[in-house]
Amino acid sequence: MATSIAKIACAVAFAAGVAAPVTAFSKSATVTEIEERGTLLCSGHNGSYFGFVEVNDKNEWKGLDIDMCRALTTAILGDPDKAQIVPLSWAQRFPALQSGDVDVIIKATGWTMGRDTEVGLQFSLPYFFGGTQFMAHGDLGITEAKELDGGTICVEAGTTIERLAGNYLKTIGVEHTMVSYEKASELRAAYLANRCDAFAAWGPFLAVLRATELEKPDAHIILSDQLSNEPIAAAMRQGDEEFVDMVNWMIAALLIAEEEGVTSANVEEMAANPPNPKIARLLGVDPSMGERLGIRDTWAREMIAATGNFGEIYDRNLGEGSPYKLDRGLNNLWSHGGVLYAPILD
Repeated sequence: MATSIAKIACAVAFAAGVAAPVTAFSKSATVTEIEERGTLLCSGHNGSYFGFVEVNDKNEWKGLDIDMCRALTTAILGDPDKAQIVPLSWAQRFPALQSGDVDVIIKATGWTMGRDTEVGLQFSLPYFFGGTQFMAHGDLGITEAKELDGGTICVEAGTTIERLAGNYLKTIGVEHTMVSYEKASELRAAYLANRCDAFAAWGPFLAVLRATELEKPDAHIILSDQLSNEPIAAAMRQGDEEFVDMVNWMIAALLIAEEEGVTSANVEEMAANPPNPKIARLLGVDPSMGERLGIRDTWAREMIAATGNFGEIYDRNLGEGSPYKLDRGLNNLWSHGGVLYAPILD
């Protein structure tokens, strides 16, 4: 009898624990520091990474990654102009994050096990997918990496591409000389000066470079080998789970807005008359969107008004609204044949 009563008591206690609502939300220490400073320190580039992190002819930062930084800045501080972009090389980005010189890295950064476990980073939801490839001089008459035997390959230092290219060529038995450069501009110059037979880079970057920077695009061949398909994500220091939540839901809100047709042009109209409960929650009409993260309930509305949804950000930086005209492919929403999707906003 005593045993039965004890079991019942335990079951009741367990049920009460499961049913009990969680109403206390912890605020990110990093968000608090950003608010006190009044700026968000975000990674830039020490040159141009076309379409992602670059400087325009007015000496202003632009690109997909820059707009993602500005979106996060708006979410936290309410103003995209409070983003402070810190120029960094690829090799500098992780030490700069660990030392506090930047708050977050949004800089075409691949999510790898080594970075997750050895470098001490935490990653967000992926917001882009891209693979590593080789581009070679067309007069070599080659179409595959196995034909690079005895050649010189240029790569950018401090990237996963350096290791991926070396491992791939070794695996397929290609003897080669690898030369690394600190800056993308130096890498491009070396390739154009024929100091290397080919160079390895991110596929989207190669397509942009060939289309916009080379005098004779047809004289350069992007080889058929696909070395990887990397998930690109924001990187943060370990130990602040609430900040990871903040960055994840910033990305999710941009994707949900695109799914639901909420744009920079109609966001205020949608907020005034939400067509469904999800949009009401997203735009802060129904409270809790901000409380759970320790910020304003209207943060997503302000962010979308400032930067647009994810589709708008992609289009103006890489897609039809940009000089590059890159098809979205895998980087479309799941409902449009891509692989990008947001978690459930409940």
